[in-house]
Amino acid sequence: MTWSRAVSDPGSEIGVVDPRAARSARAASSGRQRELVGQLLRCYPVSFLVLAPYALLILPMAVVNDNPRTGFIMFLVGLALLGTVTVETFCLLLGRPDPQWRRGMRQATARHPGIYPVARLVVLISIGAELLGAHLGEGNLVAQISGETADTPMVAVTKLFSGWAALGFALLVASHLGGYLSKAKLCVWLGALVVSKAVVTVLTALTAPLIAFVFFAVTAGVVCGVFRLRYLMVGTLMLVLLWPAMFDYRNGLREDQGVAVDDAVTATDRMRLDRQLTVVSETEVPVDLGQPEGVDYLRYGLVPRILDPDRPALTTGQQINQYLGGSRTSASNFLLLGNMWFFDGPDGVVAVHAFWAGFVALLMRWRSRPGPARLSLVCLVFSDALMWSGTYPDSMIGFLQHVISAMAVFSLLWLARSFPVRARA
Repeated sequence: MTWSRAVSDPGSEIGVVDPRAARSARAASSGRQRELVGQLLRCYPVSFLVLAPYALLILPMAVVNDNPRTGFIMFLVGLALLGTVTVETFCLLLGRPDPQWRRGMRQATARHPGIYPVARLVVLISIGAELLGAHLGEGNLVAQISGETADTPMVAVTKLFSGWAALGFALLVASHLGGYLSKAKLCVWLGALVVSKAVVTVLTALTAPLIAFVFFAVTAGVVCGVFRLRYLMVGTLMLVLLWPAMFDYRNGLREDQGVAVDDAVTATDRMRLDRQLTVVSETEVPVDLGQPEGVDYLRYGLVPRILDPDRPALTTGQQINQYLGGSRTSASNFLLLGNMWFFDGPDGVVAVHAFWAGFVALLMRWRSRPGPARLSLVCLVFSDALMWSGTYPDSMIGFLQHVISAMAVFSLLWLARSFPVRARA
C-alpha cells in the first residue's frame, strides 16, 4: 500500500512574519528599555531630580532668550551634579537597587497588608487640612502682603499635616507597587490631590505650590517606576502652553482680592526662571542675613509651633527681598541652587547635594528594597529638601518638620500590619 501526503512549499512561507509575534517582540523590547531606564534612574535618583527642571525648562529658556549668564547656571548645575553623581556612583560599589523593582517592592510591602487603608486616610486628612487651612487664611497672599498671618489654634493644627500630601503620594505608590492598588485607582487618588492643590491655589492666589507638587509627583513617580519618563516631558510642555492662561487667571484672583498687579510683568517674564537664578551671579558669597542655622534647625524642625508659639516665623524669603531692595511684605527666592550659592557658596552647593544623595541611596538600598516608611522618606526629600523651587535653608527645616509629622503615620503602618490581607482595589 502506498501512502501519499501533501508537502507544503516552503518557499511560500519565506518572508512571512507573524504579526502577533512581531508585536510581542516589540513589547518585550520596549519593556526591556523601560526597565533599563528605570534601573538607571534608581541608581541616580537625586542627580535626575536636580537635572530634570534645568534640562527641560530653565536652561532651554536661558538659551532661547540668550541669557548672558547661561554659563553661570550650567556651572551651578555642574556643582550640584558633582556632589550627587560622585556619591551615587560610589554607592553603586556598595550595592545596587533591586533589579526586580516591582517584585522587590511587592515583597517589601507584604508585611503591611493595611497600607492602602492607611494611604487613603493620609490623603483624605491631607486634603481636608489643606482646604481648611486655606479657608482660614493660611498662606493667603493678602495676609502675606499685610503681614497679618493667620495664627489661630485651628490653623496651627492644620500646619501639622502640611507634608502629608507627599506622604500620601508615597503610600499610594507603595500600595500600587505592592499589589494592593490598581493603576487606575492610583491615578484617581493622585488626581484628587492635584485638584485639592488647585482649589488651594484659587483660595490663596498662589500657583507655586500646585506646580511644585505636580513636578514632585511626576518625577518621584518616574523614579519609582509608576510613570514613564515621557510623562515628565509632556507635562513640562503642557505647563509651558498652559502657563499664560494660568498666569492671567492668577492675576485676576489677586485683583479680585485687592492686590495690585504689575501689568508690565508678562507670563513669559514670570517664566524666566533663569533670570531669577542669575541675580546672584555677581554677588560675593556666602552672605549672612541671619538665616536659620545650627540650633535653629532643631528648634524649628523638631518642635511643633503649637508647643513653641512664641518663636519668630521663618522669614528667609523676606530677608532676601530686603537685601535686593524690596520690602518685608514680599518674598524673593533664587531657586534652591541659587539660595545655596548665596548662603553657603560653591562648597555648600556640592556638600549639601552630596549629603542628600548619600541619604537617598541609603534609603533606597539598605537591606535591599525600601519599605513604605523608607519610600516615604525618599519622597519627603524630593518634595522638601531638593525641590528646585524651594527656599533654602527653610526647605531643610520643612523636611525635618514633615518627618516628625510622619512618625504618627509610621506608627499606624506598624499597627496596621495585623490588618487582614485585602484583594487589589
